[in-house]
Amino acid sequence: MPQQVHEVRDPVHVFVHYDDDEQAVIDSSPFQRLRYIHQLALSYLVYPGATDKRFEHSLGVMYLAGRIYDVATRPDKVTDEIRDVVPTAGSDPRGHSYWRSTLRMAALCHDTGHLPFSHAAEDGLLPSGWDHERITWEIVHSDVLAPVWNSIVPKPDPDHVAKLALGPAKVEKLRLGLTFNTWEAILAEIIVGDVFGADRMDYLLRDSLHAGVAYGRFDHNRLIDTLRVMPRPPQERGEEEAAEAREGEPALGCERGGLESAEAMQLARYFMFAQVYFHATRLIYDAHLKDFLAAWLHEGKFATDVDSHLRLNDNDVLAAIAAAARDPGAPGHDAARRIQHREHFRVAHLRKPEDRPGATRAIADAAAEHFGPDSVRYGASPRRPDPPDFPVRERDGHSYSSLSLSDVLRTLPASRDEYVFVAPELRDRAKTWIENERERIIADALAKADEVNEEEVSR
Repeated sequence: MPQQVHEVRDPVHVFVHYDDDEQAVIDSSPFQRLRYIHQLALSYLVYPGATDKRFEHSLGVMYLAGRIYDVATRPDKVTDEIRDVVPTAGSDPRGHSYWRSTLRMAALCHDTGHLPFSHAAEDGLLPSGWDHERITWEIVHSDVLAPVWNSIVPKPDPDHVAKLALGPAKVEKLRLGLTFNTWEAILAEIIVGDVFGADRMDYLLRDSLHAGVAYGRFDHNRLIDTLRVMPRPPQERGEEEAAEAREGEPALGCERGGLESAEAMQLARYFMFAQVYFHATRLIYDAHLKDFLAAWLHEGKFATDVDSHLRLNDNDVLAAIAAAARDPGAPGHDAARRIQHREHFRVAHLRKPEDRPGATRAIADAAAEHFGPDSVRYGASPRRPDPPDFPVRERDGHSYSSLSLSDVLRTLPASRDEYVFVAPELRDRAKTWIENERERIIADALAKADEVNEEEVSR
């Protein structure tokens, strides 16, 4: 029986189309739960429109992953160098269609393991060795999705779906005991790759739209049309042995005409992280949310079994926050009250450009000792990774490292924002105290660091 094509309207991609098999995944309880998981946690308390959910994001990732696959496997775009790796529609229809379908299903499933409020709730609230990707792995292999996989012909291998949804680095980190061949690694890169991943493309476009900012926009259509599978050129950085081992391996890259779009995507990511994802008020709301969850959850941790995971979403947590905010005796009352009534901690100190590493943390520790640990929080954006290094095919047919061609990528800012937050009623006092004590605190911290270094040397 021929597959029916379904469509749904999307504010980013206009229409997203999917077939009966993909609809079976979409209609499953793990995927439907994503309707109730905010993409940007509590960012809507800062950007009121930032209420998009993991549900529509995952549909968008499926759509973009399918587009990238279709471009990269077009017979006229597959060169002799990688022809043995890439199954094109003309050379192996069954292999080509199987991997396209599996890729799109992996894209649908890639976020099913997210906890309530996505990344904001993950740090420190799962047992050791667990993260949302590990839960995704369990869901893909669970009895919940087994009927879905069994209803599809040919049946997708759950290992294939999960591997493409997580990627080689995560599968290795979680010690899941599976290896990737070259083609599987490329397919995983199409979904979760650090440079051209459909996940990254969609969240930048979607989050900027809903937050009402222009930072995340870039010419993704031009970029996708220039993506190719090509051998890696010599790397611009890194250990020589590692660079030599990777040189010549097929990877996802772009033609020279798409380099500016790739640069724009990396700049969009930089601006979105700086202005939206790690906005100072967003950071402190994440901290309040974690404080509440640590008090509210059984033994301060999320359950990792699939049934418990699927029963909990943002609505449950928001209802619990509202109830705890009304009840002074409830676990997590203070954090719930601060979220519910916008009584969040305020910034009392921002890292200065001349500060040495560790200075802001030392100030936060000293402030916590002076004002009380319940009244002070340290917050920081994560350290930004090195600039991306990917293959670019020049018009003469030769491939080069992106860092050898792009001044923009080589000079992406790598600064880190750090804050000391305090309870709002203490803000003025804390700012004055930090201003008066800052140099002493930093000097003491440096002296202690020197003592530690001397002790290590003497050993």
